[in-house]
Order: sequence, then C-alpha cells, then structure tokens
Amino acid sequence: MIELLVAAGLAMWAGATLLLSHCRWFARSPLDARLRPYSALGAGREPRAGLLSFESFREIIAPLSRTVGERLARVMGVTEDLALRLQRIHSPLDPTAFRVRQIGAAVAAVGVAVLLVIALEPLRGPLAGVPLLAGPLLAFLVMEQRVATASSRWQRRIYLELPVVAEQLAMLLSSGYSLGAAVHRVAVRGNGAVATDLRRVAARMRQGLSEVEALREWAAIAQVEAVDRLMPVLAMNREASDLGRLLADEARAIRKAVQRESIERMERKGQQVWIPVTVATLVPGMIFMLIPFLAAVELFAG
Repeated sequence: MIELLVAAGLAMWAGATLLLSHCRWFARSPLDARLRPYSALGAGREPRAGLLSFESFREIIAPLSRTVGERLARVMGVTEDLALRLQRIHSPLDPTAFRVRQIGAAVAAVGVAVLLVIALEPLRGPLAGVPLLAGPLLAFLVMEQRVATASSRWQRRIYLELPVVAEQLAMLLSSGYSLGAAVHRVAVRGNGAVATDLRRVAARMRQGLSEVEALREWAAIAQVEAVDRLMPVLAMNREASDLGRLLADEARAIRKAVQRESIERMERKGQQVWIPVTVATLVPGMIFMLIPFLAAVELFAG
C-alpha cells in the first residue's frame, strides 16, 4: 500500500513538472534564450529545451511510442500500415501522434487498474496482475480497432459510391471535358467519400502529378477492388477516343457487382431468420418425443 502511494506520488510530481514547464508564466526562459533570436549567430535557431520539459519529453516519447505501438500491433495480427489507414480516412493525425495517444491511453489504463487493485481487497495477490495486464492491452486494442473500423467503413462507402461517380465521369468526358477537369468538377460538387478522395487527387494534380499518376496514387491508398478495375480504363485517357463509353460500361459492371452482393446479403439474412424458428420448433418436439421414450424405458425395465 505504501509503495503504491509513493509510486503514485512520484508519477504525479513528474507529470506536474512537465505540465508546468510548458506554461510560460511558470517556466520563464533564461536571458540568453530570449536574446538569441535578435543576434546574428542565433537568428533562426530554436532554443534548446531543458532536461525536464514538455518538448524534451515529447522528443523522447514519440519515437519510443511509435516503435512499441507498431510491435504490439504486429503481435496482435495487424499487418496493414497505420500511415496508410490514417491517410485513407483523412485523419489529421500522423502515425507518431496516433501512437503517442495510444500509448498514453494504455498508461492511463494502468493507473486506473492500480487504483482498482488498491480499492478492491479480493484482487490482492496473483489476481492483481489480471487488471494490470488486461487494462492497457484493452485500451491499446480499442484505439486500434477504431482505426480499422473507420478504414473498413470508408472502403465500403467508396465501393458503394463508385458506380455513380464513374457514370458522372463518363458523362463529363463524353460532353468534352478532359479527365483532370472532370475529376475536379466531381470533387468540387460531390460530398461523399469518393468526392473527398478526388479532392485530394485534384490537389495532387495541382502539385505536378499527371491525372493517371494521381488516380493510381488514390487507388493504392483506397485498396478497393472496384477502383483497381477502373484504373486501366482511366489510364487510356490519351489513347482512347471513346473513354466515356468505356467508363459507362465499367460503371454498369460495378453496379451489377454491387447488386449481386446486396442480393447475397439479403438471402443470407433470410436464411438466418429460420435459425431461431427451427430451434423453437425442435426443442418442444424433442421434449414430446422424450416423454414416451422414458415411459417405454420404465415399462421394459419393470
């Protein structure tokens, strides 16, 4: 009990020191650090952080959190790159910032588990290690699962919206638009997942990439099979004269695939409806069959 209180007090002291060092009214910079931006030798240089400050702590914990988080995710069976998933869902966080938050949530879960062990008497002894291990692991997996779920939902939205967007591109190309102008028009006027991705494609084209290169970059990030099938058609932008008709044919093929998948899902749900009905029918039938069977066994035994 005393050891845990001492450890909690040290952790609170270190945390309070780091937080107060980030406040300007508490941690006043020394005179040389304040005069450095106005000198000829120190202009443009960032002042070095102290030994125990928020900046130094962040510089130490950020690469450590990313390394530990990637190894834990690999142990848990997560193979897809975190940077790719965050880029796919348009997250404002980079992988390092996400891993820092993830490790911070795990550390907070450890603190909650310590308080739980102190508060509950039956958890003393060998059982105390269960919440201390399960708490941080659960917090880590919850944040990992949120990103995975958001990534899967975004891919599903792209798959469902792609036939409509492909038909819009086909109409614009048939009416005389270039591929870049058609992509920009759909990106500006749309508000779905594909339109959001196409806005990034348009931004990449303004940065110097060609239309096909920017679209292939989008396909590599999205990792949707329908988008991969659409890329060879869009790659014939400069060769084919009837690209709008080819895109319309591909849009119809994608729409038929979506319809087949919807029909399969409806039939599967219809089959699942009969499972409780079958169980509810079999259980009374087994009971009614069991009564004469037991009567016959008693008769022959007598």
